[in-house]
Amino acid sequence: KMTLLLAMVTLISAFGSSFQYGYNVSVINSPAPHMQTFYNLTYLERNGKAMDSSFQTLLWSLTVSMFPLGGFFGSLMVGPLVNKCGRKGTLLINNSFSIIAAILMGTSEVAKTFEVIIFSRVIMGIYAGLASNVVPMFLGEMSPRNLRGAVGIVPQLFITIGILVAQILGLNSILGNAEGWPVLLGLTGIPSLIQLLILPFFPESPRYLLIQKGNEEQARQALQKLRGWDDVDDEIEEMRQEDRSEKEEGQISVLSLFTSRGLRWQLISIIVMMMGQQLSGINAVFYYADRIFLSAGVDKNSVQYVTVSIGAINVVMTLLAVFIVESLGRRILLLAGFGMCCVSCAVLTLALNLQTTLSWMSYISIVCVIIYIIGHATGASPIPFVMITEMFLQSSRPAAFMVGGSVHWLCNFTVGLVFLYMEAGLGAYSFLIFCAVCLATIIYIFIVVPETKNKTFMEINRIMAKRNKVEFQSKKEELKDFKTVAGEQAGKSEVSQSEL
Repeated sequence: KMTLLLAMVTLISAFGSSFQYGYNVSVINSPAPHMQTFYNLTYLERNGKAMDSSFQTLLWSLTVSMFPLGGFFGSLMVGPLVNKCGRKGTLLINNSFSIIAAILMGTSEVAKTFEVIIFSRVIMGIYAGLASNVVPMFLGEMSPRNLRGAVGIVPQLFITIGILVAQILGLNSILGNAEGWPVLLGLTGIPSLIQLLILPFFPESPRYLLIQKGNEEQARQALQKLRGWDDVDDEIEEMRQEDRSEKEEGQISVLSLFTSRGLRWQLISIIVMMMGQQLSGINAVFYYADRIFLSAGVDKNSVQYVTVSIGAINVVMTLLAVFIVESLGRRILLLAGFGMCCVSCAVLTLALNLQTTLSWMSYISIVCVIIYIIGHATGASPIPFVMITEMFLQSSRPAAFMVGGSVHWLCNFTVGLVFLYMEAGLGAYSFLIFCAVCLATIIYIFIVVPETKNKTFMEINRIMAKRNKVEFQSKKEELKDFKTVAGEQAGKSEVSQSEL
C-alpha cells in the first residue's frame, strides 16, 4: 500500500527536482522578446553599436540549446555520484546547481550581463540531467512492486506541472514582461531550497543501503519506515538474492554495459525508447502549436492561453497514466502512446497541407495536436524512465541511466538544433519524419519489450536473459539451487550417518 512516508518522499523529490526540469524547458518561451531586447541593449551599451541579427540569433539559439547540452553532461555524472553519495545524497548535492543558477539568472539584468544567463542555462541543464535520471531511480528502488509504475510516473507528472506553471507565470499579465522576466527565471531556486530543507529527514533507498553499502540493518529500518509495518523479510530476501547474483559482476561501467551479452537487449531497448521519446517530435509539436492555432483563426493575443490549455491537457493525461499504469501495464501504454503520436503526425501533415484549400482542416490540425499530446503524456514520455529502473538490476542500473539519460538529452538537443532547418526545408512534411520514428519505435516495442508489471527485478532479468540467449543468469540461479540442494543433501547425509 501507499504509506504517508512513501507519498511524501515521492512528492518532495519530484517537486524539488523533476518540477524544475519542466519549468526550465518552458520558462524562456514567453519572455523571449523581452530577453532578446535586454541582450541588444546590453550589447549596445558596451560596444556603442547594435547587435547584428545573425549574432542575436546565435546568442538566442545558445540560450535555448545550452539547457539540453547541460542535461547531457548531467547524465554523465549520474553513475559516479549515485554510487558514491547514494540516491538521496545526489539529489541533495544537485540542489546547489539549481540555487546557484537561480541567483545568477535572477540578478543578470541588474548585473547587465547576458553571458551569465547562457552559462546558467548550462548549470540548470546539468541539474536537470541529474534530476531526470536520479529521481526515477530513487523512487523506483523505494516503491513496492505493485506501485513501482505509478510512483515511477510521478516525476514525469511533475515535469508537466513545471511546464504548465512556467507557461502560466510567463503570461504577459504576470511575469512574462520586461520587468518580470528575471524574477521568472530566478524562481526556479525555490523548489530546491524546499527539497534541501525537507529531504534529509527521509530514508535513503533501501536497495542502495543493502546491495551497495552492505548495511542490512539500515536497509531494514528504511524499508520498515517506508512500508509502515515491521515484516519486510520477503523484500530483504529478494534484495539479498539480487545482491548474490550480482556479486560476481561488481559495479557495471558504461563500457561493460555495451560489451555485456547478458544486457544486450535491455540496453538496445532503452536506447530505442529514449530515441523514440525525443525524436518523435514532442518539442516540435509544442513549438508548432502556436502557429497551428494562429492559422486556425485563434486571436494572436489569445494564443498564450491556448498554449497554457495544452500544458494543462499534458498534466491531466500524465496524471491519468499514474492511475492506469498498474492496471493496464507498461507495454500497452507504450504501444498506445506511440500509436496515437504516429497517427496524429500523419493526419497533421495532411491537415496542414490542405488547410489553405479546406478551411475546416485547421480544426483537424488542432485535434491532431491534442491527440498527439495525449499519446505522448500517457505513454511515450513517462514509461521509458520506469522501464530503465525495471529492466536493470542494481549493479547495472546507474550505468543504464547514464546511457538512457545521455540519449534522451542528445536527441532533445538535436531536435532543438535541427528542427528549424527541417521546417524551413520540408514545412509540414517534417511531421512525416516524426511519424516514421513513432512507427519504428512501435514495431520494436511490440517485438522485443516485455511487460514488467508486478514482476520482481529478478523475474524481469530472467525474461531478458532468455531474450539475450545467455545462460549466466539462469546458471547462477541453478548454481544457487545446486548449492541449496547440495547443502540439503549434505544435511541429510549427516542425519543418516548419525542414525547409523
